[in-house]
Amino acid sequence: MRISLLLAICLVVGFTSNAQNKGPLPPWQKGFLDIHHISTGRGNAAFLTFPDGTTMLVDAGDLSDTHPRTMSPRNTVRKPNDKRSPSEWIVDYIRQFMPDGKQPALDYSMITHFHDDHFGEWDETRPMSADGSYSLFGMTGVGERVKIGTMIDRGFDFPIDLHRESEDPSKSKDFQSLREYWKFIDYQSKKNGMVHQKLKPGAKDQIVLKKEPTKYPNFVVRNISVNGQVWTGYADNDYVSLFNAGQYPGENPLSTCIRISYGAFDYFTGGDISGMNNIGESDATSLEAHVAPVIGPVDVATLNHHGNRDSQSPAYVRALRPRVWVQQVWSSDHPGEEVLRRITSEALYPGARDLFTTDMLEANRLVIGDRIDQSYRSQHGHVVVRVYDNGARYMIYVLDDLSEKREVVASYGPYQSR
Repeated sequence: MRISLLLAICLVVGFTSNAQNKGPLPPWQKGFLDIHHISTGRGNAAFLTFPDGTTMLVDAGDLSDTHPRTMSPRNTVRKPNDKRSPSEWIVDYIRQFMPDGKQPALDYSMITHFHDDHFGEWDETRPMSADGSYSLFGMTGVGERVKIGTMIDRGFDFPIDLHRESEDPSKSKDFQSLREYWKFIDYQSKKNGMVHQKLKPGAKDQIVLKKEPTKYPNFVVRNISVNGQVWTGYADNDYVSLFNAGQYPGENPLSTCIRISYGAFDYFTGGDISGMNNIGESDATSLEAHVAPVIGPVDVATLNHHGNRDSQSPAYVRALRPRVWVQQVWSSDHPGEEVLRRITSEALYPGARDLFTTDMLEANRLVIGDRIDQSYRSQHGHVVVRVYDNGARYMIYVLDDLSEKREVVASYGPYQSR
């Protein structure tokens, strides 16, 4: 009786076990949904394996080392070391954790928006592809080494025409990374059959199971928003647009946002959308304010905009109320102290919640203080969410991001999906 009661409590609140003895991550099995938040020190990257073995990469951040700030204490260092570029380390990570030890390949790859910490950045030191067609960095560097079936992004024609903007001589350097990405798309489409698509707001039939599509009918990837076009929550592909043609709000609000559901489990990731205005007040016109009601409560959510102070508005936090927050860090801006207060506040939603981050800079620890240690379960490492039992339960594994072996340094769970 007492053992059964203890087990029930553990499943509800999340039983925590710290694995101090390093060892490999137990291999993926059919029926597992694995979400790897990869720590490279240069931006966001997440490798996903769906229950049937379909694979997906979300972002491939690759900040240029030519910027003084990148190499300063304000930014994280390259992980696990600087022997390879961030895109090469992402490829190495994918190779290690490909399902069933198969040759690395991505059924889908998605860029949330066109910022260097999400899709990479060109500079004069970047190497060229094998035949000299484009430069290698971020997503182009991954796609040169790993075949991508479908490449998804926010498109180039709304709310402004990026091709036309790139022709402005005064903006030439600003668009060099994007021009290299366009060359990559053109080459890979013609030579290797890669399909390029713009994310369709509201759709649930764009990112689907490719290996055994009928075996897991309770698995769905729902497109929530792209380019400020937000799913209404009603009919598929039905959306409202927050921006008019020609109205460019910057890249962050245009981020692609998706919700992944597997049985009772829900996960949300939304790039760099935000919810607070410039004077620190909740913004009812923001992307967070519009997507929160259609996302609804989730089990795991990544912090929007890395936890920057303009994100995680009170209404957004209350609507999603995740059991687990995952933060993808590269700067001392991550997290804002006020953001940390909001996501840990039981005034916004009751119950326990666990925070995991890929890194935590000493600057944050000095400024924010004890609240960091009191709030985070883990402050360094690759963060892996593993969902199993047909979506009913999940574990969190933290892998050593300073080692090329990427062994488990801690595990948390099981959590019960809600």
